[in-house]
Amino acid sequence: MSEAFTQIDGGTLDLLIIADHASSHVPADIDLGIEAALLREHIAVDIGVAEVSAALADQLGCTAILGGVSRLVIDLNREEDAPGLLPVMSDGHAVPGNRDADLTERMMRFHHPYHQRVEQLLDGMTSPFILSVHSFTPRLASDPDQKRPWDIGVLYNEDDRAARIAIPLLEAAGLKVGDQQPYSGRLLNATMNRHAEAGGIPYLGVEMRQDLVGDPAGQKRFAEILGPIALECRNRLA
Repeated sequence: MSEAFTQIDGGTLDLLIIADHASSHVPADIDLGIEAALLREHIAVDIGVAEVSAALADQLGCTAILGGVSRLVIDLNREEDAPGLLPVMSDGHAVPGNRDADLTERMMRFHHPYHQRVEQLLDGMTSPFILSVHSFTPRLASDPDQKRPWDIGVLYNEDDRAARIAIPLLEAAGLKVGDQQPYSGRLLNATMNRHAEAGGIPYLGVEMRQDLVGDPAGQKRFAEILGPIALECRNRLA
């Protein structure tokens, strides 16, 4: 067990599900200085991701690794020198407890162990494929006029091989798909840049709309859609 991540061992298929922002947990010895209710909001956790990832691991018979702490404690999907590792502001909400936090301590405690475990899991696979699972809020408090109509987004940086396979399949499943939406993977793709693109490992990165995966029915629906598509991408690329 590790406080940096939760590992779900669903089987031996060479497909690793990675969910950087799956947890809203804040360790008892860390005070972010925010209201507890905010830990249930998108600024703290990717809503629905933990449940969908667990369902996918069981459905596909593969391993999933879920980030063990809130993105407000440390953002696991940021490069080690990125300014947003310890957010002091998120979608209009101040996070005063991070202003004087020890970045090195948080990196050693959470960021390094998480990414080291991802590397170990991938090293143990003969022909790995990664499914990166995130979710996005349909409405930003800091930019309420921004339209975010997609049911799911597909993100990538340079490697769009799985994206080109998945997008038409997701559309055929009845989803409104955003290609590089609600933001571009060329701008924010740290975990996949590190563990997939740097080593040529194929991957599919998705962003599910949070109001569609906020309850068990929606989580089940998305897992049932994503499972066969991730498997198709893996079978064609890994």
